[in-house]
Amino acid sequence: MKLVYLDNAATSFPKPPQVTEGMVYFMDHVGANPGRSGHPLAQEAGRIVQAARDGLARLFNIDNPSRISFAMNVTEALNTVFNGYLNPGDHVVTTAMEHNSVMRPLVYLQEKGDITLDIASCDRKGFLDVDALKRLLQKNTRLMVLNHASNVCGTLQDVAAVRRAIGDIPLLLDTAQTAGAYPIDVKALGIDFLAFTGHKGLMGPQGTGGLYVREGIDLRPLKRGGTGSQSENLHQPDFMPDALEAGTQNNVGIAGLGAAVAFILKEGVDKIRRHEQALTKALLDGIYNIQNITIYGPLNPAQQVATVSITFDSTLSEDARGSLGCGAINLEWFNDGVPIGEAEGRLSGQYNILVRVGLHCAPVAHKTIGTFPDGTVRLSMGYFNTLEDIDLAIEAIRRIANAQYP
Repeated sequence: MKLVYLDNAATSFPKPPQVTEGMVYFMDHVGANPGRSGHPLAQEAGRIVQAARDGLARLFNIDNPSRISFAMNVTEALNTVFNGYLNPGDHVVTTAMEHNSVMRPLVYLQEKGDITLDIASCDRKGFLDVDALKRLLQKNTRLMVLNHASNVCGTLQDVAAVRRAIGDIPLLLDTAQTAGAYPIDVKALGIDFLAFTGHKGLMGPQGTGGLYVREGIDLRPLKRGGTGSQSENLHQPDFMPDALEAGTQNNVGIAGLGAAVAFILKEGVDKIRRHEQALTKALLDGIYNIQNITIYGPLNPAQQVATVSITFDSTLSEDARGSLGCGAINLEWFNDGVPIGEAEGRLSGQYNILVRVGLHCAPVAHKTIGTFPDGTVRLSMGYFNTLEDIDLAIEAIRRIANAQYP
């Protein structure tokens, strides 16, 4: 039975073969520490790392690649901003669709008394209420944090509208679900901070990610230590990227990430986006009329990334197509439905379809769309999925919803 991997929102799989090849080349033929020595292998390591930085700058339309610092993941990148930019008395606004990588550190700083925090409301499809956002802004609002696309139901936020609404307030965009799979232009969108992870849409290895910081903004380092630069100075360098890159980085991982970014640039983000939209449309069309299924999110491939959340229960749509899903009326008293854990077990054990269920590290988002505390069954597609994969998933969902067995 064919394995169908639909958990790309957690980590993309498979990776382009160039990723493994780049990492093996680094380990077998380079292996040195970039920026620490002047010998040829250290210089080659530096070239590989710089090529990855240059590729990311090209992907995000960043003029100066040195404004990108590497990190272990998007969580580390986000924490670098929260701990290095915010000061006591600052006010922060974020949204009700954020991941715990945003919520937990901000709530921690709020409970410490360092910042005040407001959470802008979103509707049951996951879209931010921009008018409500404007009402939350204060004179001391120091930062706006925005999840570009929901990891729960795929909803894409209108970054340009948020930029207009907040004026000159710095904007931190969490691109964990969009980098590599959706066009991002930091200049056109007015992004001040862009946090990304390497192992999802960027198709790189786990343990990679990074942060873009706009020119003119300085951060206190999250950690301090050796950089290979200004070694005579007992203070951390104040220039990017060294200011934020203390210690030896995951250079073999960065080599793989650079190869992945080169693959994406060659394929084209627009081509990747079109393919994932086609998969999303096929899935939504295929499950829309299945009884005992609720679909969450926009139900519009143009308004979401390739992530779809469902539950196995009875629903009555409020209106025409488009109101089913986050706007649906859940008639749980008609049918207890199939618990999400059982659905995952059947998808995996009987149909060889791999998904993720639960709260997806985003409990506030699930409260927003009405699926807390149990969560949803999440199917998230990637560039290497096919329409055959979607057909297999649709048939499996139909059988589970109708209590059929193969």
